[in-house]
Amino acid sequence: MIRETFPVPPLGCNCTILGDGGEAVVVDPGGSIPKIMGTLEKYGLRLKQILITHAHFDHIAAAGLLKELTGAPVIYNQLDLPLAAMLAEQPSWVGLKLPLPEKAPAPDADAYDGSKLHIGSVEGTVMHTPGHTPGSLVLHLPSEKLLIAGDTLFAGSIGRTDFPGGDHRAILRSIHNTLMPLPEDTLVIAGHGESTTIGAELESNPFMQDI
Repeated sequence: MIRETFPVPPLGCNCTILGDGGEAVVVDPGGSIPKIMGTLEKYGLRLKQILITHAHFDHIAAAGLLKELTGAPVIYNQLDLPLAAMLAEQPSWVGLKLPLPEKAPAPDADAYDGSKLHIGSVEGTVMHTPGHTPGSLVLHLPSEKLLIAGDTLFAGSIGRTDFPGGDHRAILRSIHNTLMPLPEDTLVIAGHGESTTIGAELESNPFMQDI
């Protein structure tokens, strides 16, 4: 499987492109459309879907334009629709002023817990992990030993829960009930920062300890 992960503006969100059999899924296109389109062209990939792990502006801001350029549907959990409707005001939550559309595009399909996503011959499963936002999700690809974790889990930490819709107890439940049982050799691509593994986080992440 082809996998390219790179940080994109405005906050260094990790955008991931997954490809197999000439098909691709882009996860969290926060910005840098030329980089995303160039990577798809580099590997000769047709964009099949645009998956959003949660509707914060740094993860979803470029989804509308990417859909317009490629025709690929945007999918994310519908519980984040209220956040998508606040796209333009979200940068002010972190002290930024950015010229964003008033709203993010509505999902063409709901990415619900247990829904399947296919990239060529590779199957992934969406896992709903509320806490960072009500609709936060991760994408697990068992055959690749890979987890695209959004802002639910970071190397040594977890996503913040002080923005509208955040819930600290919920994110802890999501981590303990959904992520901790995954195989320890699962590679974790976090929404920001460096990659890690489930095993490394079980060993050293204070939020991954038994409660």
